[in-house]
Amino acid sequence: MHVTSVNKLNKKAGLEKYRLPTEAEWEYAARAGTTTPFAFGECLSTDDANYNGNNPLAGCPKGNYREKTIKAGSLKANAWGLYDMHGNVWEWCQDKVDIFDNDNLVVTAKYQNGVINPVGDKGSFRIIRGGSFAHHATDCRSYCRSWICYMLEPDNRISTLGFRLAASPPGH
Repeated sequence: MHVTSVNKLNKKAGLEKYRLPTEAEWEYAARAGTTTPFAFGECLSTDDANYNGNNPLAGCPKGNYREKTIKAGSLKANAWGLYDMHGNVWEWCQDKVDIFDNDNLVVTAKYQNGVINPVGDKGSFRIIRGGSFAHHATDCRSYCRSWICYMLEPDNRISTLGFRLAASPPGH
């Protein structure tokens, strides 16, 4: 299923219910009430997430490197019952950003200033969050917003990229 299929899903359901989460919604869900780098604590174990375990955070033990995606929900859920918020595949967010200014990569001031839910119509790139099976633990942190490397045009299709749907409540 490609991200553009969300519109088809909504049409089939007969309502505008499903969408990509905003970046703020994604991080809130990933953190699951925690303030640590990962929902599971200061370190990320490959028993908890599918990432390149050869590259843990400094001071954390190494783990396995599976070199591919695994079945969703195969590892531990966070405190809110959400699976795979760290690793496995990067996840698209709804937020759009501008990045080009005089041939240099920059984020818009709206994004730079830490505005919560900076969703707007401007920009053709979208943020991706969560890290993947091929990336280091640092990329899988709940708060990782490494925009230089991790924003893509919506028509990208790569093995380390997927998405999670959010559902809007009725009437919103």
